[in-house]
Amino acid sequence: MQLLDGNALAKKLRSEVAAAVEAFFAATGRRPGLHVVMVGEDPASEIYVRNKRRDCEKVGMVSEEHRLPAATRLEALLDLVARLNADGSADGVIVQLPLPKQLDANRVLEAIDPGKDVDGFHPLNLGRLVAGEPGLVPCTPSGCMRLLDEAGVALEGADAVVVGRSTIVGKPMAHLLLARHATVTMCHSRTRDLRAVVGRADVLIAAAGRPGLVRGEWVKPGAAVVDVGINRLADGKIVGDVEFDAAVARAAGLTPVPGGVGPMTVATLLQNTLIATKLQGL
Repeated sequence: MQLLDGNALAKKLRSEVAAAVEAFFAATGRRPGLHVVMVGEDPASEIYVRNKRRDCEKVGMVSEEHRLPAATRLEALLDLVARLNADGSADGVIVQLPLPKQLDANRVLEAIDPGKDVDGFHPLNLGRLVAGEPGLVPCTPSGCMRLLDEAGVALEGADAVVVGRSTIVGKPMAHLLLARHATVTMCHSRTRDLRAVVGRADVLIAAAGRPGLVRGEWVKPGAAVVDVGINRLADGKIVGDVEFDAAVARAAGLTPVPGGVGPMTVATLLQNTLIATKLQGL
């Protein structure tokens, strides 16, 4: 069984991005800038933003944070987004989710310039993905594809199953797999006979956000399994959506949780920022 090590691959990807950043700096005299907007003080978001800042510094990018109080009104947040859209030093713009309840996340995400939308959540970028056109792709699905490619998983003609239907992971993941000529089935926690659907997957992406939803005994022998789930149990342990210990005995390749998809999400965000930086220069 091959462990799909996201930490090692993320380090490799950061090295590639760092080399490209230095080449860009040598040619232009400036460094790519990632601007992150944080509303309120969500503990999980604090950790994620800190990791983004740390990794930006590692690859030679500029990281700027814009912090607003939890009581911020929608108009004030949209005004900040508009200013960042117009700011030539802000190549990538992120509004960290989740937002406080009084703020309409869809309105905010739609306000970000699609060319600076390094999370890949803007409807225009999602539409480009569906249409098979170039655009900024959501980071987690993109990171999953890189993990599969580095492991040498054959996708053309493969029976691929995506468990989860979010616009952040599940839906874009399905379209990325379709673009590589896999035969894709999307399912979720309400799918009838989920065991049978999972059991035929050559490639399995688990992204429902439910601990242990996918039993290890369901996994097809020899399958490649990417577990996107990050779930904290009552005892503080972090587990994925796949029953890891049982899946190890059946899968040909499997991502650990933590240490699998998570590091790739942040590394791919840096890659997207580099792509967006080059788009701004067109």
